[in-house]
Amino acid sequence: MKHKYLKNVVTLNLAPDKCAGCGKCADVCPHGVFVMENGRATLYDKNGCIECGACAKNCPASALSVKAGVGCAFAVIMGWITGGEPTCDCSPGGSASCC
Repeated sequence: MKHKYLKNVVTLNLAPDKCAGCGKCADVCPHGVFVMENGRATLYDKNGCIECGACAKNCPASALSVKAGVGCAFAVIMGWITGGEPTCDCSPGGSASCC
């Protein structure tokens, strides 16, 4: 089951005019956020983005930007790693659970 996150809060941005059409973003995205249309990447499901940063790191044309390591996905992953509760550090003191 594919998880959905809060709508319209993801930091992912695509500059379509910079896209070289290599398709690497679509290949590396674990949630299928991108599709290739007419030789260029398009955002198929922006709200499905978990802000992992794989797309931006693999884009040779610098057409993508995302603040990797923010939001609920990062909080959940860090909770698994540390064995603690997920926290996205959104509140003063960074102790509020966000998920």
